[in-house]
Formats: sequence, structure tokens, C-alpha cells
Amino acid sequence: MLSRPDLHGTYGAVSSTHWLASAAGAAMFDRGGNAFDAAAAAAFVIQVVEPHVNGPAAEAPIMVHDASSGEVSVYAGQGPMPRRATIDAFRRLGLRYVPGSGLLAACVPGAFGAWMTMLQHHGRLRLAEVLEPAIGYAERGFPLLPKAAEIIGVLAPLFREEWTETGRIYLDRGAAPRAGALVRNPDLAATFSRIVQEATAAGRGRETQFEAAVDTFYEGFVAEAIDAFTSSAEALDATGKRHRGLLRGDDLAAWRPTIEAPVTAGYRGHIVHKPGPWTQGPVFLQQLALLEGFDLAALRHLGPEHIHTVVEAAKLAFGDREAWYGDPDHVDVPLSDLLSAGYTRERRALIGDHAAAGLRPGSPGGRTPWLPPLPDEPSPLEPAWLNQLAHGIPAVVGRTSQNRDTTCVSASDRDGNMVVATQSGGWFSSSPIVPGLGFALGTRGQMAWLAEGHPNSLAPGKRPRTTLSPTIVRAGSGEPLLAFGTPGGDQQDQWTLNFFVNHVDFGMTPQAAVEAMTFHTGHVPSSFTPRQTPPPVVVVEEGLPSETVEGLRRRGHELRQVAAHSLGKVCATGHSEGGQVFAAASPRGEQAYAIVR
Repeated sequence: MLSRPDLHGTYGAVSSTHWLASAAGAAMFDRGGNAFDAAAAAAFVIQVVEPHVNGPAAEAPIMVHDASSGEVSVYAGQGPMPRRATIDAFRRLGLRYVPGSGLLAACVPGAFGAWMTMLQHHGRLRLAEVLEPAIGYAERGFPLLPKAAEIIGVLAPLFREEWTETGRIYLDRGAAPRAGALVRNPDLAATFSRIVQEATAAGRGRETQFEAAVDTFYEGFVAEAIDAFTSSAEALDATGKRHRGLLRGDDLAAWRPTIEAPVTAGYRGHIVHKPGPWTQGPVFLQQLALLEGFDLAALRHLGPEHIHTVVEAAKLAFGDREAWYGDPDHVDVPLSDLLSAGYTRERRALIGDHAAAGLRPGSPGGRTPWLPPLPDEPSPLEPAWLNQLAHGIPAVVGRTSQNRDTTCVSASDRDGNMVVATQSGGWFSSSPIVPGLGFALGTRGQMAWLAEGHPNSLAPGKRPRTTLSPTIVRAGSGEPLLAFGTPGGDQQDQWTLNFFVNHVDFGMTPQAAVEAMTFHTGHVPSSFTPRQTPPPVVVVEEGLPSETVEGLRRRGHELRQVAAHSLGKVCATGHSEGGQVFAAASPRGEQAYAIVR
């Protein structure tokens, strides 16, 4: 039995990781907007109401299906590392990896430019209309989520003593606010309002205004404030020391978002689109290619053979992610070889009846794989809250079964347009807030290796490989079907794969596929500092039948059962038969919400 209904409508659909964001997105339909306006409005509200997992300096791969052209595109909202960010620069500081907190890991903020450019090309509404809900919640307040309150509570000493601008906004007279308390961010409201004012002053045309908003952010007062802060402030970070940032105003001025073709593959009559290997997106396609050689529909759902097959395919695909993925503008990623039928057959033959011991990257085109050595677990730091900074994830380390989080927005409309983005970064728990702007810089640079010769090695102007990975699916004939994503760091393309397989192979409705028990392999090394490899176990939500547990153990798998409904928050919208739109949202975390018109 579903905990939430299957939602269908005839005008538009929005699903996101926060109910206020979904409501804001749906309101854009009432104003005459389309899916592009709805997704952007929801994304900017999420920057306000989920500040512990994202903000205006976030990263956001945005995937769109434009019904007028029938094309799928990726707005690449991942900014590069600064010009001053070299491996030698970090080594001169005595570092073996990029710290996951502070200022050293800051890239050029990518989400704002990507959303503005997408709206310029595809939206209907004006900038002021799209940003109005976000400005309202920042100015008048929003209820603080329990997870955000928990993080503030743990880091309150840091905010009082070191990151005082963060404390000024998120502490209540020096104390952590309670969950549900009304929290305001007037500085962020003023930042968004000023962008609207300057963009409006640039001209009456909506395209002109969106272009002016980009210029204001990347060359105007926002860039000036960031430059002044990073060039003068020294912030405490994961090393236990204070460091000045490398990002400068000229890095922002030199960057604009690119529009890229997706990476595409087929699966059982569907056309599946993902962003390129500067994300982990193609690992989803590699898993599907491996699984297409198995008749999953003939297996018992969540039976031992189903879980074993999916887990072993994930190990192979993620092994290739670790060895071969990186920014294709800077390195030669052998993507065509990785997705080729011959390579897939060779890799599929490695899936046997017994669990493999670990990741096994392949040799596409005869190349030799190389995985940089993982760093040692950092020594405990004092005071205790400093240990939080040593881990680059936006969560209270060790307190939840799901330690990696981000956001997701999906929207579809009656015209056949679809948008989905996984937006993350710029969370207040990993970098101090920039004075006067009301938001923190991102720390995505932590995902690049300080190791020469790897596809994901750090270099100036190069994008670190991100875990952010939305998905768009069309029918074999080209009609739009699905736009979905989930929070979850490295696990995103395992949890969304389970959702997709549930829908396509096991015939579940999107809402049922979202709610079904899920699992993932723990063999995947973390992309976040300090890049630990978790225990090599199959992590599954509790409630698995005993015969499945025993069957997996006989195959050599070690299992770790976690709390029910604790893995992922898949959000999906799309189109169904008869011209209807639908929306589905996971009940996990009790905050994702779907709305249809």
C-alpha cells in the first residue's frame, strides 16, 4: 500500500526535496509559466530553505527536454577550480588532499548562471516573478528543518568563535535555534532583490534581464564581495588551521555556463540521458548496459538474485567511474569504449554467482586503469566539533544512516517540457558565509585528486568530477517520459537506478517505485574528503525477507540493514498516456513533496 497517492494532472507537475519549493514551483504554472519557470523557482526556494545542503553558490547539472525541438540538453552548472588552484599550491601548504571545508575548495559558483541561462532560453516569466518566492522566504522567514537545526547545534561553537558571519544569521543570540523555528536571512533577500533591480534596470526584455542577472552575479557586486572576502579572510578549515581562499573575481568574470549534449544510451526500448563524465552520470548508463543482459523482470523483486545482480553490476560500473571519469574538456575520457557493446559483454561476463571482493575497473580500448591511493582516516581533532569539518559532507557525521545529502527538483508541463536538476553545494556547514551576501561558497573542489595523471586530478579551470546526477528518459519514439533524481552523494546513481528498474522491469507506478525498499553497495569510495572507503557491505533498508538475507549471504555478501525509509529521496515528474503529467516524491525524510496541476 502506498503512503502517498499516484498524482496525475493535465497542466504541470513539480516534485522536489522540500514542500515549500514544490509549492513555489507549482505557483509558476498559475502565473502562466512553464516547467522551466517552475523548476527554477523551486530551486531558488530550496537555496533558502535547505541552507545546510545548498545555497546560491551551489553546483547544479540541469537537464532539460525542450518539447518545441524535441532535444535534451544539459546546462552545466558546475564551475571550475580557480586559476590559482594547482597541485603545487596545495602541496606547498603541506596538504595531500583538498580540504572538504573552508575556502580552499571553492570553485566558481555554477548553479546561478546555469538557472539564469536556462530561463533566458526556455522560460516565459520574468526574473522578478521567478525569484519572488525565494526572496519572500529569506526576508520573512522559513521553518528550520530538523536536520539543519541538528547541524547548527553541533557547529554552534564554530559559528560563534570562527565563522561569525554564519553565526550572525543562523544563531539566535548565540544559541542554536530549535527545529521548526522561523529563520530569516535578510542578507540573502537583499542579494536576490538587488540582482532583480539591476537586471530590471538593464532593459525591458526578459532575455536582456536574465543576461544582465548573470553579469551582475559574475562581474558585479556579488563577484566583488566574493573577491574581497577570499582575498583577505583566513578561515578555519578541515586541517584545523586557517587558510585564505584561491577563488577571485577574475575567475567568476571569465566563466559562463555551457550547454552540452547529454550522454545517451538505450534500455529496454527507452532512451536514457545523463550529463557527461564531469559528473558520475554515465555510471548509470554503464549499469543499465550491464543489466540489459539479464532478465530482471523474471526475478523475484528484492529476491537474492535481483539484489546480487544489481550490486555486482554497480561494482563494475563504479570501478570505471573511479578510474576513468573526469572533465572531458581537459582529459580524454574513453566514454565510447566504456559504453560499447563489446566492452559491456566483457564486463558482464565478470558477474558470477558469488560476490566480487571489490571494485574492478576495466581497460577500455586497452588502456591501463589507475586508482590513486586513498588517504588515511584523519586523526581526531579537538574540540569535537572540528571533526565535523574534517568530513566534507553536509551532515552530522555518524548520526544518521544516510550521511550524504543534497537537493533535487523536477518539473514537467502539458506541452511536453521536462526539467530536472540535482543542486548541491554552498552549504553553511562547510564554508563561512560571505559578508553581505548571505550565502557560503561551495567546496566541490574537494572531489579533485592531488595526484598527477588521473582524469580527476586537480587543475586550474577544470571541473572536479561531481556526484550530482539527474536523469531524463524518453520513449524509443522520442516522447518525454521521466525526469528524476535524488539526494545521496555517491549513492545517487544506485538509488535512482533501483527506482528506474522498479518502474521499467518490475512494472511499478512511479510513486510505488519511489516508495519501494531500496539498497546499495558500500564498495564505492566516497568522493568527499577524506575519501574513505566504507565497509564492503550491501546496505539495505530493514524489512528484507529472511530468505533473501540468507540467499545473499550464501553468495558471499555481507549485509547491513539500516532504518526503513532512510536511503534516498527520489523526486520524479513526467508524462503518462493521454497527455497527462504525473509527479512522485519519496516519503523518506518526511520533506520531499510532489504537486500537480
